[in-house]
Amino acid sequence: MRTLVLVAIVGFGAQLVDGSLGMAYGVTSSTLMLAVGLSPALASATVHLAEVGTTLASGIAHARFGNVDWRVVWRVGVPGAIGAFAGATFLSSISTDAAGPIMAMVLFALGIYVLTRFTGTKVSAEKAARPLRTRFLSPLGLVAGFVDATGGGGWGPIGTPTLLASGRMEPRKVVGSIDTSEFLVAAAASVGFLFGLGTSGIDFGWVLALLAGGLVAAPLAAYLVRHVPPRMLGAAVGGMILLTNARTLLHTDTLAAVAPYAWAVYAVIVAVWAWAISRAWRGHRADRAAATEARNSEPLAA
Repeated sequence: MRTLVLVAIVGFGAQLVDGSLGMAYGVTSSTLMLAVGLSPALASATVHLAEVGTTLASGIAHARFGNVDWRVVWRVGVPGAIGAFAGATFLSSISTDAAGPIMAMVLFALGIYVLTRFTGTKVSAEKAARPLRTRFLSPLGLVAGFVDATGGGGWGPIGTPTLLASGRMEPRKVVGSIDTSEFLVAAAASVGFLFGLGTSGIDFGWVLALLAGGLVAAPLAAYLVRHVPPRMLGAAVGGMILLTNARTLLHTDTLAAVAPYAWAVYAVIVAVWAWAISRAWRGHRADRAAATEARNSEPLAA
């Protein structure tokens, strides 16, 4: 019972992060599932089965707050589902020994991406008039869906920054549309894992616990997306992902020579993490000051 409560708390925290940033539910949950000993395929399967429910709830909540562009949802979500099914089938077909390092490397890379994305000079993008084209959204969805299934996460870390960088959507609609389209990705990945693994080894108690925690957090996250400083949350989550997956990578045969110096690797990661959070805080204060200055100058411009 205690384990299920902890898993539910993981689900709550992961969905709160995902609903606020538009990313990191799968990366956060999968990292913790691996840390407690699940195989890569089972960890990803557990997370994606839970995500079927959490992404549905999150999508409904974002739609109610007007955060969803439905044309983007379908144009990126359908190719994403195809990529996710292919990724789940691939991960289910390889051995656990081979899959472990692959998944840890993908998660570590996504951790770097999340960490740097929210410590840069600019987090959000301005709304532009031109719509996003299918020829841009389809390849994005296909790649992000495949990475999401094989790495246990990646839909948000790839999709959200890419759409933000395009400058053609409001940040809140980027988050809402990516979260909503993830329902298609999670459903397709779940079908792929059930096709490749069956139900043996999947602890549906854990799935329900993750789902319960995520369902509680989904409406709160949809509301907080306009109020939570994304820089601070992104930097905090990115560092945690790096530290956890570094432990897995240091126990692989490839990095066996580095294992005796693991403490030094952890120290470097913690130092970078602290620097990133400090930089994110300064960036948040600068963003807030710039926004205040812009609001104060509006009457003068009129």
